Amino acid sequence: MLSSPITNDHFHTRVLSLLNSYTQTLSDPSQSQPLPLIPALDHPDTPLGPNDTISQLVTFTSSWVDLSSPDPVIAHLSRQVFHLEIAYAAFCGATTVVVPGPRLSHGQNGVSQFARAIKEALSTGSYVQLHVQLPMDGTKALAGDDDLGDLSRFARPEYESDSAANAVNPWSSWEAWNTIRTICKYNNRLSVALDLPRKLPSLALQSRWYSEPIRLLNIPASSFLVNARQSFVLSKAHQAFIFRCARLRSSPWLLITDIGPLPGIDDPDMIMSYSTGHLSPRTAEDAPSPGSSDAPAPTPAEAAQLAKKTGKKSSSNNDPTPHLSYLRYIQRNQPPKSQLERFGGGFQDYLQSPLQPLTDNLESITYEVFEKDPIKYAWYERAIAQALGDWHEEKRSTSSGDGVVVIAVVGSGRGPLVTRALNASASSGVPVRVYAIEKNPNAYVLLQRHNVETWGGRVTVVKTDMRAWKGPTLADGSFGKVDILVSELLGSFADNELSPECLDGVQHVLNPDHGISIPASYTAHFTPISTPRLWSDLYGRSTSVDANAFDIPWVVMLSQFDYLSTEAKETVASQQLSNGTKMTNFNLEAPLAPIVRTAWEFSHPVPPAVLAQASLRRGGSAVGGGGGFVGGDGANEHNYRDCRITFPIQEQSVCHGLGGYFETVLYSGSQGPVELSTNPVTMEAKSKDMISWFPIFFPLKVGH
Repeated sequence: MLSSPITNDHFHTRVLSLLNSYTQTLSDPSQSQPLPLIPALDHPDTPLGPNDTISQLVTFTSSWVDLSSPDPVIAHLSRQVFHLEIAYAAFCGATTVVVPGPRLSHGQNGVSQFARAIKEALSTGSYVQLHVQLPMDGTKALAGDDDLGDLSRFARPEYESDSAANAVNPWSSWEAWNTIRTICKYNNRLSVALDLPRKLPSLALQSRWYSEPIRLLNIPASSFLVNARQSFVLSKAHQAFIFRCARLRSSPWLLITDIGPLPGIDDPDMIMSYSTGHLSPRTAEDAPSPGSSDAPAPTPAEAAQLAKKTGKKSSSNNDPTPHLSYLRYIQRNQPPKSQLERFGGGFQDYLQSPLQPLTDNLESITYEVFEKDPIKYAWYERAIAQALGDWHEEKRSTSSGDGVVVIAVVGSGRGPLVTRALNASASSGVPVRVYAIEKNPNAYVLLQRHNVETWGGRVTVVKTDMRAWKGPTLADGSFGKVDILVSELLGSFADNELSPECLDGVQHVLNPDHGISIPASYTAHFTPISTPRLWSDLYGRSTSVDANAFDIPWVVMLSQFDYLSTEAKETVASQQLSNGTKMTNFNLEAPLAPIVRTAWEFSHPVPPAVLAQASLRRGGSAVGGGGGFVGGDGANEHNYRDCRITFPIQEQSVCHGLGGYFETVLYSGSQGPVELSTNPVTMEAKSKDMISWFPIFFPLKVGH
């Protein structure tokens, strides 16, 4: 793609002349003048026109306007210039427009003025995508060559803003962006063009920008460093941020600025050999240490002189576009994706309603997706094998009466846990009798087939709702008990699918003296997050197709988001340079760990006294007492939970909702606990690469 301004110097000169004329009329206090009006664009004012290549252009509005100016004359002229450019770009068919961000020194009032202009522009250009160009760290990224013609220079002294009151800090850019997108109601045609500075800010600020809709990453020449081989490279911090953004569902475009024209671009006789990014690792070595990273990048002339002095020919001299070659090199050499990233490709930030397997009979493909998990079923098999091993070691009696352990897999689906139970029996040497309980009539057919073709008739398949099952049928026609009850009824928040209600409902078949439930317990966890992308999606749904979009939880593979509550800020290391300057560097080795709190816990089996009381309450009987939840029969009220939790939040932010996770202890015996976790703090240690569950997202209708 190519970048192009919407208007040119001819138009700029026209506007400055108009401002000059108007300023002279203001010198006569006897004349009352209306604000100046810019005539329509003329042919010499713009290089653009409607043609076949307009969609391949990244167009820029004028950087010399000041939409946030406190001077009403400058603000009025700037707004006219801006809207003339947006209207003409939209007429030509341009879809990508970059708008230089507000002047942060004008404070919040200026940002609000800027946001108003952006909101109007989104209405003017119905198909235009607006990308607001903002510096990552709150400082101006580039000093333009046309500063003398900047309209802000002509603001009258009486309107000068208080620079002390509007001091700029590293978070100023994000605060401005938050104001802009809030006023524009999270419009999905509004995004960020982010300028990467030479030295990246704190990890907290990097993570916040990562969660925003970044469409362009602008890398100026000043952000490149020169390594020992005189090649242009980026620091490890820059590489890490680019790699992270490249994993997004819609990764941002990369824009290199201020590196001069492409060699031979104006020579029609020159055949340009474009770079491929196939650099040798030695050429593309990492940037120098942080201590030397503050040294300015040498000019091409300085680099050439340096090469002569060292007697080494720089690889950059052999490449007409060294910056582009390097970016293509790091694009080709990204870190490998994790198991979860490979499995979830295309599902990032895609909202899904939680499964309702009690209400709906799931399709085979749904079961198949979960069966691809490389960890979950292996851990279940380990838990069952340990339970059987402990059973044998402790010489416990069995419900069968003949030393065979009775196992029931309730909600068995297509039977993966049945297979694992049989495998656990074989590995532990403990004989078992397995029952597969499934209400889905379609899955029941497949379970019968598996029993004939795979399990050798060793499994008793029962089609029923687990809560209605009376237990194994004995020879005399009575019903026996089960020693080990195995289930996989957990949802993304542990208790949001069939647990704990259905496990409580089938507990009557579990041996009350020595019965084991796998899982034995599970806890729900959550943390506040910022996720503008998801909130924007839900806002669009709530105003069009689903008025209740904010009122239900969603299962989603969280990708472009930011944890708002994290452990102590990243460690800071100070370094004394040779010239005596003290340089501060943030530790970029590991991301900030989120603070995830426990909401509540459920354990199985439930004490018999609790279930007895629940049975009394069923149906609102007189002996069960009054009260009860609306719509309930009174039998499930022992599972009521609530919590009130406080989270420390270090930086200013907007909370769009809560990210929910769970941990479960499948079995805890002589060899320690066997656990699964989707909690980002513990999943690496407990069940790395598990893919069966995405987090759950509880949205907030009004961000806080």
